Amino acid sequence: MFYITGDTHGSFGRIQLFCKENKTKRKNDVMIITGDAGINYYMDIRDKEKKKKLRDIPITFFCVHGNHEQRPEELAAYKKIEFCGGTVYVEEEFPNILFAIDGEVYTFDGKEYLIVGGAYSVDKQYRMLRGYNWWDNEQPSEETKEHTEGICEALNWNIHGVITHTCPLKYEPIEV
Repeated sequence: MFYITGDTHGSFGRIQLFCKENKTKRKNDVMIITGDAGINYYMDIRDKEKKKKLRDIPITFFCVHGNHEQRPEELAAYKKIEFCGGTVYVEEEFPNILFAIDGEVYTFDGKEYLIVGGAYSVDKQYRMLRGYNWWDNEQPSEETKEHTEGICEALNWNIHGVITHTCPLKYEPIEV
């Protein structure tokens, strides 16, 4: 079974409760977090302690890169493995915490989804002034955008959907 949520920002209490109530199993169930999971934010022991706690939750975390966390490809501990028809980043010590790769296509419940993570931080100045983490590669690079478009063209733009952290600005909901 696949579940989806977003922006946990390091707080996983509601997911823990959800897994308990729904009797999830790590091998069968996947929680898709659409960015800002808060797992690679501090870049120190706090992240490792959080990952240790997540390792004990009976579900596989499939994380899309947000703008409030470091990209896993920048971190030496991550290696690539295959998952749901695509490639993901994983740390050996935490096999149930996976990070999607921008531009990859993954199959969930028999349907193909394109992943596009990252976003522009509207709070960049605020974060930098207060000494909070900010990364200059928070948005997909031009190379990643070109690669992603190439994947879409190769598939004749025939995919079930896109899983992303933030939609393009021209699609920003403004009716409320």
